[in-house]
Amino acid sequence: MIVSMWMTRQLVTIGPKLSIGEAAAIMARKRIRRLLIVDVEHDPQRLIRIVSSTDVLHSAPPEINPFAALLAPNARSHDPIADIMKRDPLCVNPEMPIEAAASLMSERKIGALPVVREGRLVGLITESDIFRAFVNILSSPASAVRITFAVNAKEDAFKWLADCAQRYAFRVVSLLNSDQGDSHVCVARVTGAGVEQLLEQLWKSGHRVLNVLRPS
Repeated sequence: MIVSMWMTRQLVTIGPKLSIGEAAAIMARKRIRRLLIVDVEHDPQRLIRIVSSTDVLHSAPPEINPFAALLAPNARSHDPIADIMKRDPLCVNPEMPIEAAASLMSERKIGALPVVREGRLVGLITESDIFRAFVNILSSPASAVRITFAVNAKEDAFKWLADCAQRYAFRVVSLLNSDQGDSHVCVARVTGAGVEQLLEQLWKSGHRVLNVLRPS
């Protein structure tokens, strides 16, 4: 899966001359945490900067909530949003794998990445989008059995399961590999008449079965 499959396309953009107070009002009204700053006068698809709710919050005096519905102007509420927007925002392209975007967010400790193709803003990928993507990846049909088992580092778990599937008449819905410290773990979702035979074969072959989750 790639970023373009999960990114938000309905973007809320503003120009750099908009005031901090007006930007705060837009965030509060639309219940969003980020605004994309674009060149509204010359090219509305050219990303200039990005501003977060945290940036807006830090611009106000400690005792003032800039997102309050009835807020008297403070010392900075009329300043342009350009004064507090993030410089040189980190961007990704639409073809980036979703897991690469997730890793980038985790490493940089950021909650969203603008998506740009050839210098043109096309979307925004957020933590919520990443979460939706991984829920989709990890979900399985109601009839599938979820089996977590350990493999050795050099073993081809896919080939082993494919061989078993041919012998025991079950279908592999999905297969994920994960390194847990020194352990190598596979999570397989399988369905069909031969699932019990697969489990028996896993034990017989010396694989350590860590968890079996059956349909409720």
